[in-house]
Amino acid sequence: MKTRDDIRNIAIIAHVDHGKTTLVNELLKQSDTLDEHVQIEDRAMDTNDIERERGITILSKNTAVRYGDKQINILDTPGHADFGGEVERIMRMVDGVLLVVDAFEGTMPQTRFVLKKALEQHLTPVVVINKVDRPGSRPSEVVDEVLDLFIELGADEEQLDFPIIYTSAMNGTSSYDDDLSTQEHTMKPVFDTIVDAIPAPIDNSDEPLQFQVAMLDYDDFVGRIGIGRIFRGTIKVGDSVTVMKLDGSTQDFRVTKLMGFFGLKKLDINEAKAGDLIAISGMEDINVGETVVDPSAKEALPILRIDKPTLQMTFGTNTSPFAGQEGKFVTARQLIDRLERELHTDVSLRVDETDDPGSWTVSGRGELHLSILIENLRREGYELQVSRPQVIIREIDGEKCEPFESVQIDTPEEYSGSIIQTLSERKGNMQNMENVGNGQTRLTFLAPSRGLIGYSAEFLSLTRGYGIMNHTFEKYLPVVKNWNPGRRNGALVSINKGKTTTYATMGIEDRGTIFVDPGTEVYEGMIVGKNSRDNDISVNITKGKKQTNVRAAGSDDTSKINEPQHLTLEESLEFLNEDELCEVTPENVRLRKSILNTNEREKQSKRNRHNN
Repeated sequence: MKTRDDIRNIAIIAHVDHGKTTLVNELLKQSDTLDEHVQIEDRAMDTNDIERERGITILSKNTAVRYGDKQINILDTPGHADFGGEVERIMRMVDGVLLVVDAFEGTMPQTRFVLKKALEQHLTPVVVINKVDRPGSRPSEVVDEVLDLFIELGADEEQLDFPIIYTSAMNGTSSYDDDLSTQEHTMKPVFDTIVDAIPAPIDNSDEPLQFQVAMLDYDDFVGRIGIGRIFRGTIKVGDSVTVMKLDGSTQDFRVTKLMGFFGLKKLDINEAKAGDLIAISGMEDINVGETVVDPSAKEALPILRIDKPTLQMTFGTNTSPFAGQEGKFVTARQLIDRLERELHTDVSLRVDETDDPGSWTVSGRGELHLSILIENLRREGYELQVSRPQVIIREIDGEKCEPFESVQIDTPEEYSGSIIQTLSERKGNMQNMENVGNGQTRLTFLAPSRGLIGYSAEFLSLTRGYGIMNHTFEKYLPVVKNWNPGRRNGALVSINKGKTTTYATMGIEDRGTIFVDPGTEVYEGMIVGKNSRDNDISVNITKGKKQTNVRAAGSDDTSKINEPQHLTLEESLEFLNEDELCEVTPENVRLRKSILNTNEREKQSKRNRHNN
């Protein structure tokens, strides 16, 4: 069978923060791709503002590097489970994977997830043990962990015979040996192994065209751009082609533009053939998973299978008393248009109508997935309000089931007792506990996803910030009955509209934790703090001190209050109860009750107690 020995197509996969994007950076620097005078910044592939701020990859990116007479097409994928939809699509575009594993942390929950996807596609793996220079690194033990994981996931004999490279991507060094002294300032072992181990694509360019869209991009000038791989045939600018739509229909269009990837750029090309990863434009309505074919041979490729969402929230137009004051896009039409645009590029997202014409149910793969979407909307100038995240219940074999997640926790051993207790209260079932050295304990649980909503803040508090928690969707299991894992603390709720005062804050801060600074504009029904007890309390946080013309010596502005706790967007979403909403604007994130009027809310609370 004829192959294209001039190219290799690979994806880089790993658990979050194991060094994928840094490794890609180093491969770009040390290849024959960039001009010598070109300086590339750290993690150049992470182009989104939030990616750069948080140090995570959210969207898959592709680049290509030149190594000798070979072109290596590289796809950098996200490490977070919430963006697994990105990883799944990429697997169909490549012939092999670089599995990057931290030489200290070893295999983690997301290592398992991404490797499972790669093995299911029968891709050829190359294992990169990264961060070998990290204090406490244990490369030989980690290789054993990786081998055990391959066996556990049912890898065949060829896949088990994987080559191993040891690297420090941060320092730009690599070696075939786990001895740190053999590290040299070169990525040659990585390049050579990719060329030798990863299969070259089949060259069937003389057959009719088959190109499948795996990712989408958008350009103001040319419209929607489909990014994918040519599995068969040749394509040229000006060709008339047919799109095999997901619903079974077909649509003809003319190719107006073709682009290839090289370094950090897209370059216009006139022609591409089987094995190439390219971008194509000319059709306004093209979607992930659709196949572009020769009109004389209309054969669609299998549709890309994407795991379904497990978590949902209600997104709606802002209805607070401050609605429309801080945002540029505030109407229901603007919000739904933006959500529908997001659906064009995010295949893991789902948007459904609700009975309320101003709100929609938005479903995704986890809290991080949805909170990143909300943060992007906020930065773009949208105002909206969102509900507490809820898991998606499914009926399987006539029984109601909920999502469960595999949870792996690394913590100083003195905190392990508290973690076991709190996760057990959240219906987590401990499956393993081991000492990993240096006073660290690794705990593994299977826990219902709804028990993990809101647990991050408690976990950080329990471990004084020293614990690391990773969790990834495992499976659907029967719903845990007679259990509601809602927030344990009540809320401090403002009873009026106005500016908060230091005097009023001093009077109520012994009730709990305050969320707002003095001088903050608040409204009736807005949550201004967390009660130390489990019930809600209505408070007057705008009350001013009565003025007199008598001044006691030394009584000038010496009033001191505790530093308020300013919640991030994620912390705000985790704090929410079912009768509360999070108001999100470009300038503020506020928590509020769904029913703002204090009397109405108390009446509703009595009705709920009576019905229960």
